Amino acid sequence: MTEPSRKKWEDDYPRWFDWILEEAEVYDYGRYPVKGMGVWRPYGFQLRRRIVELMRRLLDSRGHEEVLFPLLIPEALLRRESEHVKGFEAEVYWVTHGGRKPLDVKLALRPTSETSITYMETFWIKSYKQLPKKYYQVVSIFRYETKATRPMIRLREVTTFKEAHTVHDSFEDAERQVLEAIEIYKEFFDSLGIPYLVSRRPEWDKFAGALYTIAFDTIMPDGRKLQIGTVHNLGQNFTRAFDFRIQLSDESLDHPWQTSYGISDRVVATVVSIHGDDRGMVLPPSIAPVQVVIVPIPAKSEDDIRLVSSLVHQVRDALENAGIRVRVDDRDDMRPGAKFYYWELRGVPVRIEIGAREARESRLTLVRRDTLEKRSVPAENVVVEVRRLFDEIYEALKRRAWSYLRSRVLRTNDLEEAREWVRQRRGVVEVPWCGREECALRLEEEFEADAMGTPWPLERADGERCVVCGRPAITWMRYSKSY
Repeated sequence: MTEPSRKKWEDDYPRWFDWILEEAEVYDYGRYPVKGMGVWRPYGFQLRRRIVELMRRLLDSRGHEEVLFPLLIPEALLRRESEHVKGFEAEVYWVTHGGRKPLDVKLALRPTSETSITYMETFWIKSYKQLPKKYYQVVSIFRYETKATRPMIRLREVTTFKEAHTVHDSFEDAERQVLEAIEIYKEFFDSLGIPYLVSRRPEWDKFAGALYTIAFDTIMPDGRKLQIGTVHNLGQNFTRAFDFRIQLSDESLDHPWQTSYGISDRVVATVVSIHGDDRGMVLPPSIAPVQVVIVPIPAKSEDDIRLVSSLVHQVRDALENAGIRVRVDDRDDMRPGAKFYYWELRGVPVRIEIGAREARESRLTLVRRDTLEKRSVPAENVVVEVRRLFDEIYEALKRRAWSYLRSRVLRTNDLEEAREWVRQRRGVVEVPWCGREECALRLEEEFEADAMGTPWPLERADGERCVVCGRPAITWMRYSKSY
């Protein structure tokens, strides 16, 4: 069966995305009277919660411990690591008054937590025997974003900031943690069916205060790149700034090593955007607030009405007992077609239609949201059939999403072809690069696009020459229009 159209999804993505957030009651943006801040509505909050819980399970299973730090950071604390401050100073919100009284110390609304967490770790961690230590929190962060703000994608209050912070007794163990963080993110995004490119960010675009940054990016329906996760090896930069030392196994004292890694509201935006179509959201079953909706089809005779009602309750109870999130839409002021539209817009993975014919035959009509394919199944098999559909839907969404991303990545040594690919906003282009910063920056200007970095793990470009200077290429540099 032909899948529902994705023409509007791709041709007019920004308007499509705004329409989804409003009509599906996910997120109210633009009406709250502070620029760059939105409100999670109940349905959207449930979607967000399930995504966050997935990340919590992955972190907890690998020995991370959840913490909660204060929102306010004293100015002196934030400025302890100078490179870090330079990276954020233009974006910091400052609290300068308590009521009418000027504060003795300026307080920053948390832009990120490396400084505040490192400060407290100096009290908590004294020995290599306590390491590795892995903390994380899910909090709001505030950054005075000066570019055009967009709901969930570019905000001044990021309400779903998961930041993990780890401490290690050696560079080698911090490197091992970077690899673990990358694997956690791969598992996380794979579970959501979100495709990604993993890149090592260029030196001039790494996280402020890090030795290096590894980033996960995806390609949105309009061809722009969106960063959806980052992993940083912080080295000893923050622990040196705080003169944070621990005793090592040889009884010497040294500054420990750190990593940090984060995701944000952008993950929810990506789930909504990558899998949707012209009818609305198409949600992976594992995170859908409602996994199954049962729509009774009005019957005419009293006997048929009783049969339909009885089967509806039987099916609902069977699904609920199996731990499946199910809703019965028995509103009497809406026709079945309007209910179909309502739940399709909200991305409910499976719809069950039960009318007089189904009730008399003790069968169900199952409709999968991604293709709108219908199938008739025995009522007694409903749990098995629904779970089978869940697996089929997830695999189909993941396959379609990866196919889309691959179609949007071009590797070429033809400079004109690369320039045209980026100009038309067709996705990501990879070109041979010699490793010299001036060549990469020159292409940023020429393409009017961002240098995303080089493929991770490193992919060599043997036999190729830099498209700028003609020197032998070391690897490939990725470029794209970005959010």
